[in-house]
Amino acid sequence: MKIQCKRVYDTASPNDGYRVLVDRMWPRGIKKADLAFDEWCKTLAPSTALRKAFHAETLDFAAFRQAYLEELAEQMAEGKKLAARKNQHPLTLLYAAKNEQQNHARVLADWLESL
Repeated sequence: MKIQCKRVYDTASPNDGYRVLVDRMWPRGIKKADLAFDEWCKTLAPSTALRKAFHAETLDFAAFRQAYLEELAEQMAEGKKLAARKNQHPLTLLYAAKNEQQNHARVLADWLESL
């Protein structure tokens, strides 16, 4: 099955399969009762320091990606557990970032595909 990334502000679809929020903080403007999600996986989100450095633009996306992959390497067990879900049904990673192309969910999806 596939892994897709979707903003938390986008409408949920039956094709989303298992929906996992992959942000460390709860997204602004959304009530917990209003977000359709199956799991909130904070452990696979970028560290607070890394997230802040990326948003402050002290890191470009390539440097952020590399640092984030290094963090993910330390979360291999959690990653394998989540990656196994894609074998049963579609897996949708939910994120709040505005940039739909350069964000941590895309990096995480690529990493999960490689496991």
